[in-house]
Amino acid sequence: MGPMSSKILFGFHAVTVRLKTAPESIVEIHVDTTRRDARMRQFVERAAEAGARIVDSDDARLARLAGTGRHQGVVARVTPLAPRHSLDDVLDEVKGPPLLLVLDGVTDPHNLGACLRVADGAGAHAVLAPRDHAVGLNATVAKVASGAAETVPYLMVTNLARTLGELKERDIRIVGASDDAPRTLFEADLRGPLALVLGAEGTGMRQLTRKTCDELVRIPMVGAVESLNVSVAAGVCLYEARRQRGTPGEGRGAGADDG
Repeated sequence: MGPMSSKILFGFHAVTVRLKTAPESIVEIHVDTTRRDARMRQFVERAAEAGARIVDSDDARLARLAGTGRHQGVVARVTPLAPRHSLDDVLDEVKGPPLLLVLDGVTDPHNLGACLRVADGAGAHAVLAPRDHAVGLNATVAKVASGAAETVPYLMVTNLARTLGELKERDIRIVGASDDAPRTLFEADLRGPLALVLGAEGTGMRQLTRKTCDELVRIPMVGAVESLNVSVAAGVCLYEARRQRGTPGEGRGAGADDG
């Protein structure tokens, strides 16, 4: 299978989620034969039950496949899943008021992965980003996201301002996070159909995106640090929206793990 027709996932979470959601897309799973702890044994058992082809490998080969040493002894070659959603598809399927996360200019794969993970945890229905100022779903993103890259639709749009305009036409309020906003996040009403917009740490949202927002809010900062990492800020904003709504994410479990 050529490199163009397959992609790499690595780490227990990312590969386990793919085993659960689309086992038929797994071409083969390479595992480190020197690792024999309970977590690896359970993983291999689960992979075998799913009918996946398991290839015994070593650390050097896994690192070469994954492009990093942080693969946890598990690297899968998979066929890409067809894009499951357009924005209209996602919004048409939502029960109750939509909750969306919009990332303007988040180009770091670790930040994107962490944003997807927190969006999954808070029950956001999709994550949106502009195609030209964003990062695609590469293996690092999938690893950091711990499986959320497979469960939260990540939609890259050609023109973010236009897409935000389309959300407004659907009566979705656009609330942007900005360090210099007059009102705090906790003073805003986040209960209805909502898109939360965050820019990259330091630079913030682009001017046009900022102008498109219905309201700007700031996260109160009481310490010496001036701003939060974008994935932390996304978590604070999404969970405040979730708290105000008083409803848990549909069918989503909660819990922490060692990533």
